[in-house]
Amino acid sequence: MQIRIGATLTYQLPAPTPMIALLSVHPSQAGRLAGPERLTTSPAVPIESYLDGFGNRCSRMVAPAGLFRLTTGAVVNDDGRLDPLAPDAREWPVEWLPADTLQFLLGSRYCETDLLSEEAWHRFQHVRPGWSRVQAICDYVHTHLRFDYMQARATRTAAEANAERVGVCRDYTHLAITLCRCLNIPARYCTGYITDIGLPPPYAPQDYAAWMEVWLDGQWWTFDPRNNERRIGRILVARGRDAADVPLTHTFGSHVLTGFEVIADEIVEEYRAKIA
Repeated sequence: MQIRIGATLTYQLPAPTPMIALLSVHPSQAGRLAGPERLTTSPAVPIESYLDGFGNRCSRMVAPAGLFRLTTGAVVNDDGRLDPLAPDAREWPVEWLPADTLQFLLGSRYCETDLLSEEAWHRFQHVRPGWSRVQAICDYVHTHLRFDYMQARATRTAAEANAERVGVCRDYTHLAITLCRCLNIPARYCTGYITDIGLPPPYAPQDYAAWMEVWLDGQWWTFDPRNNERRIGRILVARGRDAADVPLTHTFGSHVLTGFEVIADEIVEEYRAKIA
């Protein structure tokens, strides 16, 4: 199947403002692109592309004062399978872990391992190590937090989400990541597109989503504490330690986001005929 993805972000800027956008499909997913990925601006400005320290594709620009719009779009091939499942995947002792996974054991801006370590061990030390333990963490986070867009707060940390028992997908992900790290399981933050393919209607408005990847048995595996179910059509945009590393845009100056639209839909035959 093919999936049409894209986003439009509209800003009101009082002055020319440097920006870095993380809106392009992650380089590891480039082989899935069915054609060129488009990133355009209105008004048009020069864009410089580079890879950051986590391997994410970033777009650097200076936006002019006034109304400024960023639009991205692509078509992605997908095999139509659910996220991989490996219930026998094992945890590795810290001394066996590859060096590049170790940073994902440490506390970070939104993931305070020092504050949640005692609770993590109290709740999960007796759960079977490996996939079962990570799934138990996702089950806990999924039921412990109440999803509420109106309660979203950009500064909420994992420990605060655990105490307040409310949040959005980034809060679910931060809490699950932190609990994994407390138990010496490398976990990293992911952002990108998740479709509603295979789910019954009604469908919520599309949005960027957050989930995590966890290192078990020699590789990274996808876990989604917000939805707590395997999904079809998950498309990675960026990875990092937490949301501080992978915002949709880094904006170096005063700004107001006045519009935000996201699409992630299967291309059905009717649409294919329309664009042919």
